Amino acid sequence: MNILLANKFFYLNGGSERVFFQERDFLLRNGIKVIDFSMEDPRNFYSPYSSFFISQIDYKNSSGLINNVKSGANFIHSSESVKKIKKLITKEKPHIAHLHNIYHQITPAIIPVLHEYGVKIILTLHDGKLICPSYLMLDKGNICTSCAGRYFWRSMTRNCQGSYMRGALFMLEGFWHKWKRSYQLVDLFIAPSQFLADLTRLRIPENKIIILHNGINTDAPPPHPQDAGYALYFGRLSREKGVETLLKAHHLLSNGIELKIVGTGPLEDKLRSKFPSVEFLGHLEGDALNNAIVHSSFAIVPSEVNENCSMVILEAMAMGKPVIGSRIGGIPEQIEDGETGLLFEMGNAKDLASKIQFLMKNHPTRIDMGKAARKKLEAEYSLTDHCRNLLKAYENILK
Repeated sequence: MNILLANKFFYLNGGSERVFFQERDFLLRNGIKVIDFSMEDPRNFYSPYSSFFISQIDYKNSSGLINNVKSGANFIHSSESVKKIKKLITKEKPHIAHLHNIYHQITPAIIPVLHEYGVKIILTLHDGKLICPSYLMLDKGNICTSCAGRYFWRSMTRNCQGSYMRGALFMLEGFWHKWKRSYQLVDLFIAPSQFLADLTRLRIPENKIIILHNGINTDAPPPHPQDAGYALYFGRLSREKGVETLLKAHHLLSNGIELKIVGTGPLEDKLRSKFPSVEFLGHLEGDALNNAIVHSSFAIVPSEVNENCSMVILEAMAMGKPVIGSRIGGIPEQIEDGETGLLFEMGNAKDLASKIQFLMKNHPTRIDMGKAARKKLEAEYSLTDHCRNLLKAYENILK
């Protein structure tokens, strides 16, 4: 079995890349031929197929994207991706193409090509891109699914991006791939949460969607519970992650509860200066991050965007830690309120503060919740089970 794996980043850029590389490693360990397709970047890991990768593209400068006609066209349909994927298919002859995060750089333009060459196509849904052209499902900071996978003009008329031109570009992208039937040519969609599966049914037939939770390694026993008496946030410091709501909640607490923040992002400088009583640890990874989680009392995921299947929550559960999370998106599937953690009303700093206070005052409760979280992880989010079920999906699609 030859599997082509496509993802626009070939380094650990975020949670979707964590899933991508976990699956890739599993396939390689099991003697399955893996054919990589991605984008050039100096941060990339080694791949024997890097000569087929597309040129590096950075769309962070939105004004340059909008004003450059060629860049705008490539944002929707990458001719380079089409050309290089044809060469790769011809040379390596994959049986299945498993696509992850391909939007805007690689683009769904490769889907009709794969179909034309008789390659079976699987797409893992890491976000709401099929429903919302901007994928975040936000309209000026508020949750929004009004495009519903078909009314793409709303990304422009509602000006949800704060730029009519950028909204128009997302609108054109949505209608282009609908006209090209790009997603209709996908054989199977993998949704890591029931929430995202239900949302995707607005556009995709139910019989083309399976639910396969993200996984994490549960082979090693959880570390001995250690509790240094602090709350922990680890993740990106950006508006949609709700970090500012968390810091406001912490400010409401008058009894000196310690909060540590791990991560970087566009809000870092602002938050450091506005909330000097909070300890910002910057970017941590590996043992340093694990130690921060192990010694925490609990983790907090205050997202103000529809999370899918949060790897942050899984990492905390793996360490036997309860999690306080927003009651939004796929988070309530991962956190059983009052059993493995607590849920609070999204954006409500007062509600979050009360949940932080409760867990910090009740040490036995949070220990019991942490143990229950680890049991839930082993039962529902095992990486071994995830990979075995992925292999079954491959075998079924070839039949």
